[in-house]
Amino acid sequence: MANLNSLTIAQAKEKLKKKEISSTELTKACLDRIKKLQEKLNVFVTITEKEALDRARKADEELKNGSDLPLLGIPIAVKDNFCTMGVRTTASSKVLDDFIPPYESTVTQKLKNAGMVMLGKTNMDAWAHGSSTETSDYGPTLNPWNTKHLPGGSSGGSAAATAADMSIGSIGSETAGSIRQPASWCGVIGLKPTYGRVSRYGVVAMGSSLDSPGPITKSVEDAALILEIIAGHDPMDATTSSLPVPKYTTSIGKSDKKLRIGISKNYLEGVDNKVIKVFEDTKKLFEKLGHTFVELELFNPKYAIDVYTILQRSEVSSNLARYDGIRYGNDRSFFGEEAKRRIMLGTFTLSSGYYDAYYKKAQKVRTIIIKDFDEAFKKVDFILAPTGPTPALVLGASEGQSMFGELADVLVEPSSIAGLTGINLPAGFSNDGLPIGMQLIGPQFSEPGIISIGYEFEKETEFLRERKPNL
Repeated sequence: MANLNSLTIAQAKEKLKKKEISSTELTKACLDRIKKLQEKLNVFVTITEKEALDRARKADEELKNGSDLPLLGIPIAVKDNFCTMGVRTTASSKVLDDFIPPYESTVTQKLKNAGMVMLGKTNMDAWAHGSSTETSDYGPTLNPWNTKHLPGGSSGGSAAATAADMSIGSIGSETAGSIRQPASWCGVIGLKPTYGRVSRYGVVAMGSSLDSPGPITKSVEDAALILEIIAGHDPMDATTSSLPVPKYTTSIGKSDKKLRIGISKNYLEGVDNKVIKVFEDTKKLFEKLGHTFVELELFNPKYAIDVYTILQRSEVSSNLARYDGIRYGNDRSFFGEEAKRRIMLGTFTLSSGYYDAYYKKAQKVRTIIIKDFDEAFKKVDFILAPTGPTPALVLGASEGQSMFGELADVLVEPSSIAGLTGINLPAGFSNDGLPIGMQLIGPQFSEPGIISIGYEFEKETEFLRERKPNL
């Protein structure tokens, strides 16, 4: 059967269950696609071909014996900041070039327990510092829709792998947009869970009060399935929530509730006209579905740039202090320029005499942002906004731009700072064929509702799924 690698997780599961295909065939299709496109797109840092085929063969045996694990035999790509026992984990930094973790991250362990076939580790901005995947020490990943453009970041490799059908789905992580923004630029689904919904244990830390692992997939249903597997309390991560994990997949196609959706002019300031057009089209589609819009005066997202810059750099300076060449790999001379800048700025903002002026003040503004969202969600169910101010930018756009990431992520930073959930939905294309995504932002732990309305929107825009990168 041709093009098995283009299947969604749900489609692949169905075919495996009916024994129309085998996991070995599915995995080989993805590996063949990787071999064809890896040199062109630079999506993977490490490809685990042998391990993937071994696991696929075992999955086929388990399928024959009636096992029904939720991801049994499904090939998945994993961002290279998730520790994988016995498999190189670099966070796309030469500091960790030869680091082989002796333990497994909670997310990848849950995925393996669910039957995942891991294809390899995807490229990213080094240490997740960026929104382009250009700061990777292993070279930039290119956008499958147009290789002269960036895929976004820091989960650019995972987004590109999914968009280019090199994997059936993938795992990313978001600190201030690093799931939703590359998902928007690559035209796929990116679901950012509520902070603490998914364990950070075994994830190479970037901003510890912000980091949120989540799925990047070809459909909302696939994102719901993966979230259902990876969410939940983890005794190894004290920041995880003890709230029970809903069956997110039951949210698919079940709700006919008409929602109040908030929009704020502050989230449209400085946004590219091509993105504005798709936003207006998206708004009309939701109105056609019976939902109503409420004008809000949200806190201007530009202030989130200042807050995020101070808090994230401060946490980076602490988190990267452990990489001294003694325990984890190469010494500190291997840090890239971006990491060095962030360490220096973070150390400065935490230093004596400056802590109150910068870090403490940023935490106060963070509280204002959280309260602003709390008030908004008393009036509306969800908030609609562009995911990013532009479609994918050209290769090299981030060079010499120390604030590139913050500006590219300006519309997703506020909700990440507040620990909210959000989803990128492919919503249209620019005139030159680049994908444009829209985001829905919800209150904490409102993932069931986000998934339900996201699926409803997706059903009405199936024409988008008929377009694929021409590779």
